Amino acid sequence: MTTSIRGNDIGEHGSPTQAGQCLPPAGIAAARVLVVGDVMLDRYWFGDTNRISPEAPVPVVRVSRTEDRLGGAANVARNIAALNAQAGLLCVVGSDEAGERIVDLLHDSRVQPHLVRDPSLPTTIKLRVLSRQQQLLRVDFEDAPAHEVLLAGLARFDDLLPAYDVVLFSDYAKGGLTHVTKMIAAARAAGKSVLIDPKGDDWERYRGATLMTPNRAELRQVVGQWKSEEDLHARVARVRAELDLHALLLTRSEEGMTLFTDAGALHESALAREVYDVSGAGDTVIGTLAAMLGGGASLADAVAIANRAAGIVVGKLGTATVEFDELFPDTPLGERRGVLETQP
Repeated sequence: MTTSIRGNDIGEHGSPTQAGQCLPPAGIAAARVLVVGDVMLDRYWFGDTNRISPEAPVPVVRVSRTEDRLGGAANVARNIAALNAQAGLLCVVGSDEAGERIVDLLHDSRVQPHLVRDPSLPTTIKLRVLSRQQQLLRVDFEDAPAHEVLLAGLARFDDLLPAYDVVLFSDYAKGGLTHVTKMIAAARAAGKSVLIDPKGDDWERYRGATLMTPNRAELRQVVGQWKSEEDLHARVARVRAELDLHALLLTRSEEGMTLFTDAGALHESALAREVYDVSGAGDTVIGTLAAMLGGGASLADAVAIANRAAGIVVGKLGTATVEFDELFPDTPLGERRGVLETQP
């Protein structure tokens, strides 16, 4: 299988550097990652709740503050840019207020937008109403892009591919990755590393990917319920062989994450001190992996660093990111300047 990931197996000695000793790859600022997938605007309304509505037995929230954040594939790209890697985003949005807001937020996050517009599409919005740090309600506004727009996105992908080293597909089952199989084939033919955050039980469409990052529920949909660790390893080995997957990283929430390759399995225990909000944690994991791999890290070290990033981000509210200084607080200033040198 064509792959450009460094460290084809778990590592030279079967394990990465100890988690506390993982250093940032020297080329992180030069890493070029193209994120492709479903984007959404995460909209938050904050307020106090002091009474029950006389119209129905529901709380009344007096909104005092609003906030918009990038969601879905846009949040993945934002996580990559937060580590000072170069992130581009190919996606479909509508010609509406939410679409323009996404453009503004991408600019603020230093993500290069490659947007395909669908005038008939309402940009996906996930509206959350919160009171006293508790989510009371979520309202979704969404629809699927038009076929012609998706074909335009496929053509745009072919044009963009030479400018990037790593391609990351972020699937939220909103229709933006209808042509993902063709995109993977094109990326493989170009020698690019292909990372996938999957959705649903049809993994045949992801055939040939370099690395997939399902959570436990997503993997269970495909391989069924495992009865033991040995059973899990056997089921993952079968699905990897059937779909020609170089590696699979299973994210296991409070149990950490496990990397499966031809060399065996490598487990990273969870590092979170306090879990505040798990929304967007998967975005942080795969975004960090892409940035590290694009910067020259081995697969094993990239997983260890991504595990550390997950432990940080779950202590934040909503779709948050992890900054370079949070992930590598002990990096000397001189080395940090070299790693984070802004690219022209």
